Amino acid sequence: MTRRGDLIEMDFPARPAHTQPPPEGLIETLRVKPQEILGSAEDLLVVLDNEMTVQAVEPDFFALGRVACRGIIITARGDQSDFVSRFFAPQVGIPEDPVTGSAHCVLIPYWASVLRKNDLHAFQVSKRGGELFCKHAGDRVKISGKAVLYLEGAITM
Repeated sequence: MTRRGDLIEMDFPARPAHTQPPPEGLIETLRVKPQEILGSAEDLLVVLDNEMTVQAVEPDFFALGRVACRGIIITARGDQSDFVSRFFAPQVGIPEDPVTGSAHCVLIPYWASVLRKNDLHAFQVSKRGGELFCKHAGDRVKISGKAVLYLEGAITM
């Protein structure tokens, strides 16, 4: 973690998405028609047509918990940002996460490739939501945002 003015920046491994057929029940439980479905190490990336569609998704969380993956990332180009997203992980007890670093490890390489740029501005449009400033740096991603630091510590051996 690094402070950058009023932002906190975190550095994570990039997790590029790959082509994958949709698992059984995914499209029916999201109740939308995806433009593209990709997979990553643990999650699915579902690309939708626009920001309004991402905001309007009301999944069947019970059925979504039976889809074979840890979490589902839905995304689209943003109206006032490069992209927007939401993250659902009912299989691990999180119906919807408000702002998700691990999802952005997948989203940043995807949108950097689509938009042909490495510095990206994003919003996770959950109810609480969050604004993120993202950088694609090869096999790493840097995610910055405003956050309240409530605990700091050190591990010694």
